[in-house]
Amino acid sequence: MAEDEKILKDAKKLPWEDRLAHKNWKVRNEANVDLASVCDSITDPKDPRLRDFGHLFRKTVADSNAPVQEKALEALVAFLKAADADAGRYAKEVCDAIAAKCLTGRPKTVQKAQDALLLWVELEAVDVFLDTLEKAIKNKVAKAVVPAVDVMFLAISEFGSKIIPPKRILKMLPELFDHQDQNVRASAKGVTIELCRWIGKDPVKSILFEKMRDTMVRFMLICTFAA
Repeated sequence: MAEDEKILKDAKKLPWEDRLAHKNWKVRNEANVDLASVCDSITDPKDPRLRDFGHLFRKTVADSNAPVQEKALEALVAFLKAADADAGRYAKEVCDAIAAKCLTGRPKTVQKAQDALLLWVELEAVDVFLDTLEKAIKNKVAKAVVPAVDVMFLAISEFGSKIIPPKRILKMLPELFDHQDQNVRASAKGVTIELCRWIGKDPVKSILFEKMRDTMVRFMLICTFAA
């Protein structure tokens, strides 16, 4: 215990990059907790520290240690809440890392990853958000696809069709309705119904059905558009 305490104490003197990449997971964990605390304390989105932090998350959210990864996502969420649209410069690399490493984790990890993705939308990185989802839904692991589709639903529900372009979402849906996993198909149905709420059934059908097999169109008419 005394040795761990010494390692943690000595590590606090290191630069953020070194603490967050330290070989000792406890150091990395504490570094993420401290980083979140600093971000929580920032009230000015132009605070220069935010520029120093933004590039760090590409690696931290991909940490192979599950508890550390969760703390890294908490720090990212704190950063995004403190930042303004200028943080969009970091969006692509960080979102790609989230899609690749965070959507198959523990439930809390997945939720925090979704929270972070939605915050990028708030910071006007909508195109990056949608680019990320397009990659995420192609994951061969269905467990990773469902959270991506679910965050798609949340984005439409929270921000609406003026912020989230319906056509880009609709282009993704045929592939999802054709997915072998029933949970993916169920989540896609939820997205479709939410889109209907925002832009109407007819526009959704006219765009969606162009890209779907006849058998899938019949299924959709019965299961999704019957109401």
